[in-house]
Amino acid sequence: MQRALGPSGPSPQATRADIDASEPERPAAEQQERKIMPVRIVTDSAADLEAAEAKELGVEVVPLSIRFGSVEYTDGVDLSVEQFYDKLGSSDELPETAAPSPGAFETAFRRQADAGADAIVCINLSSGLSATMQAAQNGAKALQGDIDVRVVDSRSITSGLAAQVRRAAQAAADGADADAIESMVRDLATRTHVIGALDTLDNLRKGGRIGGAQALLGSLLAIKPLLDISTGEVAEAGRARTRRKALQVLRDKVFERPAVEELTLAHGMAPDVDEMRELLSPRYPADQIRVAIIGATIGAHAGPRVMGVTWLDPA
Repeated sequence: MQRALGPSGPSPQATRADIDASEPERPAAEQQERKIMPVRIVTDSAADLEAAEAKELGVEVVPLSIRFGSVEYTDGVDLSVEQFYDKLGSSDELPETAAPSPGAFETAFRRQADAGADAIVCINLSSGLSATMQAAQNGAKALQGDIDVRVVDSRSITSGLAAQVRRAAQAAADGADADAIESMVRDLATRTHVIGALDTLDNLRKGGRIGGAQALLGSLLAIKPLLDISTGEVAEAGRARTRRKALQVLRDKVFERPAVEELTLAHGMAPDVDEMRELLSPRYPADQIRVAIIGATIGAHAGPRVMGVTWLDPA
């Protein structure tokens, strides 16, 4: 769920269940309009979509699980983003994540079918980083012959995945069919960029997601590692001696492009978000930049104080 899109958004303490329970009923006409949308969009909690936005878009989010030691939580359901980072800072054990079961996706797909969907497009976090997409594919098999379900690899995470989901949901609301939406998302996946500056590689290394950044291990005494997940796998994007220089590298990666779309700062409770905004301000004023808190699914691997920039290259 995309938390903290601005000062007026829901508190980061609020879980998806809290917001669903507190929001007023939609007018009957709007509910009917939602029901007859021909294509519905499903994603997973790695998209970090804020609960209220997911509801407004008509997107169903299937959560991953987060485990601290022997205690397991469901991302965004019984573990808020603030609770996650509190536990991350106080726990002696690094958290682990687990993909949703195929049954969780099957339930989500059936719910959308019962709501009147003719087809479903499920957009998942990169298959190179998680078994989540495979679970979605297995869940879809249970509905073969009942409803058309397309499972698409975003090749992305966090707000990069969220940008694809937003565009797919808007296309669905505009009446696009499943073929058009699937084709659009596959194209967006090739134009989505995710670059992050980590404070530590401990979480990524323990979680086994370090991939092409393996060379960074062993040279981290005073280095802030930068990672590129734009291909759907983890690759080294550079090294910086200080946090300030790492943020400058992030800015330079954005400024290498003549223009970008859906520019977002995604961070793990980082204290220097305003500084990052200021670095981007010569080209992108604050009202052109989304700010999102990275949730538990990705934060478990990226660690605290991670700072990332995500964007789409223009078509």
